[in-house]
Amino acid sequence: MTTLTDPPAESFKLSMLVYDTRYRSITFQIVALVAFLTLVGWLANNTIQNLADLGKEPSFAFMTDPAGYDINQRLIEYSSQSTHLRAAFVGLLNTLLVAVLGCATATVVGVIVGVLRLSGNWLIARLMTVYVEMFRNVPVLMWIVLAMAILIETLPAPSAFRGDDPAATMKVFDSVAFTNRGVYIPEPLFSRGLGDISVFGAFGISLDLIAILLVLGVSIFISKRIGKKADATQEATGIRPRTWHLRTAVIILPTALLLLLLGFHFGYPALKGFNFQGGTHLRNSLIALWLALSLYTAAFIAENVRAGILAVSSGQTEAAAALGLRPKRIMSLVVLPQAMRVIIPPLISQYLNLTKNSSLAIAVGYMDITGTLMGITLNQTGRELETVLLGMLIYLLISLSISAVMNWYNNRVKLVER
Repeated sequence: MTTLTDPPAESFKLSMLVYDTRYRSITFQIVALVAFLTLVGWLANNTIQNLADLGKEPSFAFMTDPAGYDINQRLIEYSSQSTHLRAAFVGLLNTLLVAVLGCATATVVGVIVGVLRLSGNWLIARLMTVYVEMFRNVPVLMWIVLAMAILIETLPAPSAFRGDDPAATMKVFDSVAFTNRGVYIPEPLFSRGLGDISVFGAFGISLDLIAILLVLGVSIFISKRIGKKADATQEATGIRPRTWHLRTAVIILPTALLLLLLGFHFGYPALKGFNFQGGTHLRNSLIALWLALSLYTAAFIAENVRAGILAVSSGQTEAAAALGLRPKRIMSLVVLPQAMRVIIPPLISQYLNLTKNSSLAIAVGYMDITGTLMGITLNQTGRELETVLLGMLIYLLISLSISAVMNWYNNRVKLVER
């Protein structure tokens, strides 16, 4: 009778780290990681040693020194005696302002152009093709400079608004002035405001804005709950109750009541002396950068939208048309919701490109984070390593935040198989 037994376990040997396939891949990865970390450590140590020899040991203490320069476009209070840290924060807010405005505008224009490129009207489809090819194949820097030149050369000077028979007049019920120095629009003010709250002693946040956002957020949440309840009723009975008036009132009335309690009113710009005073001044540099980045990025988004729509089976459109839906309703209710799963991934890349392209703002004198921290602050302090590293870290955090938000939205709208 034969008895089968397991073979004795092989003892571990160092040679198995190289010749045994169970350990070889792990060994190579560990060796590569150690080599990479050694290289990074050598570069960092060499850089620190060279800076020490030059008397420029790495330090961020300069961020608390007075900046000594002015910033023309800013969202918070700032003066030349403010610190480099505050100047960098002003530049960061300017970067975020352009990124948010640009992404919103580029999305709207891109979706419209992408849909119209598939229009059955030959002229409209060809015009949209010309727009896409024109903006997509010319460097964005040229569009920024061109937009700035058009604004300066075509808009009237503030002096043109003076006199009994002025050459130029204000628009929108005499509340908006378009000049070659920028656009002046009404400024929101509060006669019974709640004041500001200081954060880390570096900047203040308006309590009025916080209160408005909180009320608006709660109102939107309640409105969505009403919509979900209507969806449940429709699923149970087949009849959808009319809720648009209630949802609109839930959003508008609480916000309007809060604005009334805060004494909300507008401060209008007026020509005083050689320029307009009061209101909110949108400089040409901001407008040129905003328009150029938006139109440039919209050309790429339009192609993403077109590809997403073409990815939807034509049978979906034919079935919706057979049910009696109009073309606009077919596009908004049937095609676009399915195309979103194809559109969103490349859309994230376009948002990131727009945000990074905003660093070209220095070409038209718009002071973003590149112009403040990695521009004037770098030149004044000579701290090129610290400022560039901080700038790279800021752009990295902004890009990762955009990616996180868009990936979350992508997971929300993707199709779920049953």
